[in-house]
Amino acid sequence: MPRVALHTLGCKLNFAETSTLGGQFLDRGFEVVPFSESAEVYVLNTCSVTERADRECRQLVRRALRRSPEALVVVTGCYAQLAPEELASIEGVDYILGTKEKASLFDYVGAMTKQATPQLFVSDVGDAVGFGAAMSGPATDRTRAFLKIQDGCDYQCTFCTIPLARGASRSQSVDLCVMQAKTLVQQGFKEIVLTGVNVGDYGRKIESDLLTLLRALTAVKGLHRIRISSIEPNLLTKELRDFIAEHPAVCRHFHIPLQSGSDSVLRRMRRRYTTVTYRELIQRVREQFPDAGIGVDVITGFPGETDGEHEATYRFLVDLPVSYLHVFTYSERPNTPAATHRNPVPPAIRARRNEQLRILGQRKRALFAGQHVGRTVTVLTETSVEDGFRFGFTDSFLRVGVPAAAAEENEIIDVHVTGVVQDHCIGEVNGYERKR
Repeated sequence: MPRVALHTLGCKLNFAETSTLGGQFLDRGFEVVPFSESAEVYVLNTCSVTERADRECRQLVRRALRRSPEALVVVTGCYAQLAPEELASIEGVDYILGTKEKASLFDYVGAMTKQATPQLFVSDVGDAVGFGAAMSGPATDRTRAFLKIQDGCDYQCTFCTIPLARGASRSQSVDLCVMQAKTLVQQGFKEIVLTGVNVGDYGRKIESDLLTLLRALTAVKGLHRIRISSIEPNLLTKELRDFIAEHPAVCRHFHIPLQSGSDSVLRRMRRRYTTVTYRELIQRVREQFPDAGIGVDVITGFPGETDGEHEATYRFLVDLPVSYLHVFTYSERPNTPAATHRNPVPPAIRARRNEQLRILGQRKRALFAGQHVGRTVTVLTETSVEDGFRFGFTDSFLRVGVPAAAAEENEIIDVHVTGVVQDHCIGEVNGYERKR
């Protein structure tokens, strides 16, 4: 049986698309193996949000070829769309597929044979008007399924390459989303994570919206949890929040990108809110959902960011009642307005600012975890076992570990939280002692 190894760089949307590719390989008689193992075919689904992601992609390709020199290597995703010639310069790469071509990999790769020269199939991103369905399936090692509901973006943030890599915003129909959700439930998934580039923009061009989709998904029998992967501040409406408050199946977890706590930086980024409106939104979410997990994306070292602007961001985040931070160091991306700014922040200063915000994020995550000690929480267990503990997540995205013998994977269990280790909780499964 031929083996294929797939690897994902980047966002949950990429994970959903990679999982779909894995299912297609399974249907064709392949065994899906970890990327760290030898294989006849390697598929790398790339990200290009930062220069680091580009560099990691190149390293992974070379590592795979050292492991299996005769393997077929396929590279797709955002990096492939934006810089196919760079990938073609890596010795041993056989196929490079763009955004439009990714969903039809087998139409281009064909007989799965090594090529004398790289074969590039990358059409203009403006041609990516269709919707390549993607969701988790048998090839995944997760117990939470990713379901792609939206792709592309119409926003024009000055730092972002996503519109260049994925094209305009577009959505899958409600009926297809519901049908795929039912398939995932039949496969045993209890939680579905709704993914996309701009999930809150779902349905705008098909005369629908995210609220309509959530109404339809909450009616799917056997679907215990629906998680929104991320949502822009201007799109988390009162109507949406009220619906979530009324429906326990929708997770009390809000990942709301901020990017900067300085209004002057937000203007240079072309973001669609101010620090005042963002703070008001977070306060309303916290008041309505006291136990919710609230995550924040923040970019440090944006071009022209002064010490004062960075300090404003730090002070803003210190006082903000959120649960964790995702901190990104700004990276110049070709063909974006920010990359042409005449006053770039030196790399050493970017790194120092990143470390300061990262430590703040660790404190917030640990504080959020500590607030749950002595309480009982509901956890969906994952497949991984570490140091004798099986881990899982609450609906607020709190990571909780229990003794591995106390729970199987993909179980929904009640856990009494007894302590905190670093930034996650540990606890005891209610009733476990009696069962033993």
